[in-house]
Amino acid sequence: MYPRTYSSEWDFKNVNTKEYTHGYHNYPAMMIPQIARKLLNEYRPEGHFGLLFDPYMGSGTSLVEASVQGIDSIGTDINPLACLIAEVKTTRYDANRLKEFLQFLTERLETYDPRLQGEYCYDHITKADYWYSAENLAKLRFLTDLIDAHADRSFVNFFRLALSEVIRESSYTRNGEFKRYRIAPSKISKFDVDPFKLFIRKVQRNLGGLSAYSTVAHPGRTVVSNFNTIDGIPQRIFKGRKADMVITSPPYGDSKTTVAYGQFSRWTNEWFQFENAQKIDSLLMGGQLKTEFSFRTETIARELEQIKEVDRRRYVEVMTFLDDYHRSIAHVSSVVRSGGRVCYVVGNRTVKGIQIPLDHFTAEMFEQNGFRHEHTYVRSITGKRMPSVTSPSNKKGANMNTMHSEYIVILKKE
Repeated sequence: MYPRTYSSEWDFKNVNTKEYTHGYHNYPAMMIPQIARKLLNEYRPEGHFGLLFDPYMGSGTSLVEASVQGIDSIGTDINPLACLIAEVKTTRYDANRLKEFLQFLTERLETYDPRLQGEYCYDHITKADYWYSAENLAKLRFLTDLIDAHADRSFVNFFRLALSEVIRESSYTRNGEFKRYRIAPSKISKFDVDPFKLFIRKVQRNLGGLSAYSTVAHPGRTVVSNFNTIDGIPQRIFKGRKADMVITSPPYGDSKTTVAYGQFSRWTNEWFQFENAQKIDSLLMGGQLKTEFSFRTETIARELEQIKEVDRRRYVEVMTFLDDYHRSIAHVSSVVRSGGRVCYVVGNRTVKGIQIPLDHFTAEMFEQNGFRHEHTYVRSITGKRMPSVTSPSNKKGANMNTMHSEYIVILKKE
């Protein structure tokens, strides 16, 4: 088995996790920048260090930290919202041009007249009238049209990203949820969110982050892509290069029963009509149930057998996720150079009352692909944005507390 070490230095209690561009946009289960920074500083591989890879980049935390240190990076995620966030967070924009366009938008928003807004079809939005007031729908449409019609292509996504948070926060969805839960009917009559004012505040906040980022960012090249590491890694992306280091925080289980990345992102993905807007959860690891599995494991065999005895379907769901995860690890391993390091920040979820030690499984799968385990550090989760309870049996009312620890698994390629 793989030994674990608890060290409070990985907890990072009471730190600012919104430094630089890290505060641009909320995202489920974000890895805090201090972890990526510490790994870059203390576990960078010996010899040349020119390329970092994040195979589940999410909001792009590791990519931002790599750029701060002048390191090239490649990140991928099949969620279009994640790609938008990561791209904008790692782009060094001309702040003066952004401020000029914000002034233009502010002046145009002051001319808004609801009586002059024409009819618009919202068929691409799931239950648009259920989730939004007619007033907010019209204002969001007006904002979108202004940005699309007048923003320069070089910075349009900066404003779309600010709009993305407004799209969700202007809806009737409950705060603090990843899944789509509507606020109580009694609260709808009191709901008072002005998309215009909220948008201006988001842009101003992000301009502040950009200012701080611009003072530290180095000219490292960042590539944001959307390939799925379950299926393989396109050589056209790496262009013959090998990754010197991998820093990432993969999903801890299938999206349906853990963190609902797709549901959280659907507001943006549907509004901008991104590809597969309603299918993200089914495309992520564990999203398509399997009947045959290609991995072998000793480290979690007992836990899997226990789940199988209790609930055959949940066993298949867990096995499907692990099979996809194992395939992804094999592909990631193939693009890491000899002597390179991988650092996976994982959580050990509980299914049917049985905890699955994903940290052990992660180390085992990498060792099957030519790596040697170096460390597993245990950290307490203090501020990570995750649901406070889950339904491990996937049944309404059968809730339990989520994990309170994460495991930082570090391995070196032989």
